[in-house]
Amino acid sequence: MKRNDPISHIMSRNVVTAHHGDPISKVRALVRQHGVHHIPVVSGDQLVGIITWSDILRVSFGDAFHTDERTVDATLDHTLSLEQIMQKNPVTLAETGTVREAAEILAGGSFHSVPIVSGSKLVGIVTSTDIIKYLLDQF
Repeated sequence: MKRNDPISHIMSRNVVTAHHGDPISKVRALVRQHGVHHIPVVSGDQLVGIITWSDILRVSFGDAFHTDERTVDATLDHTLSLEQIMQKNPVTLAETGTVREAAEILAGGSFHSVPIVSGSKLVGIVTSTDIIKYLLDQF
């Protein structure tokens, strides 16, 4: 295993993002459409937060009761804003970082993705799954 492999070797560059003013229903649709669980929130190309499927489930009781999707979306959009449930100022890694640094961040267990930035500009994302796939390639 290479100790200093650049994070650019495993990060996803085509990141599904939400804009900071988007309704929660749009984020729910992005999760379903793209099959992702971590969505960075941007203002222009600047990272301002991240929202996860777990964040949405935490406030979306309708999902637990098999309520109609449109009802859940309407309820969430009228009671909460994306800014209220997203994680502001997420832990990030510079695009010059290494796979090891990303693994160290994710090993903390508080979350399962790390946005990759150049300054405050979002340029990619790495998930726990990306790290596991990288490890599997090593063996």
